[in-house]
Amino acid sequence: MEEMMRDPNCAYCMQGDLVAKFAYPVGPMDTGYLYVFKEQSKRGRVVLAHNKHVGELIELTDEERNAFFADVAKVARAVHAVFHPDKVNYGAYGDTGHHLHFHIVPKYKGGEEWGGTFEMNSGRTILTDAEYEEMAEALRKALAEL
Repeated sequence: MEEMMRDPNCAYCMQGDLVAKFAYPVGPMDTGYLYVFKEQSKRGRVVLAHNKHVGELIELTDEERNAFFADVAKVARAVHAVFHPDKVNYGAYGDTGHHLHFHIVPKYKGGEEWGGTFEMNSGRTILTDAEYEEMAEALRKALAEL
């Protein structure tokens, strides 16, 4: 098996304290690792980070890309099952942090930023670790059922 590319300065590669500043662990997926994003103004917002330290989709093989998008879709199904959003938005950013990841962001009619682009990290809604764990456990259960 090919050794995965890692960057010792990358929060997604190193996990632990670096990623804990902005994300709470849910668990491994086939192609990456799923986190609850700590800023929860859009209830149920998660991030799926690819296993490889690559900055662009074009750095993946067709098979790797297709498998990653299958995981993105699986996560979106779990988000719909647990949080019942009216719509899910997707975002892949990385101007400064060059690790491929997708924000999977539930949106609710009449809710914050409905009809517009979601703000990256407003800092408006931060939960307790117990609340993050409750969300993570609900997502783990939904993912296991898919």
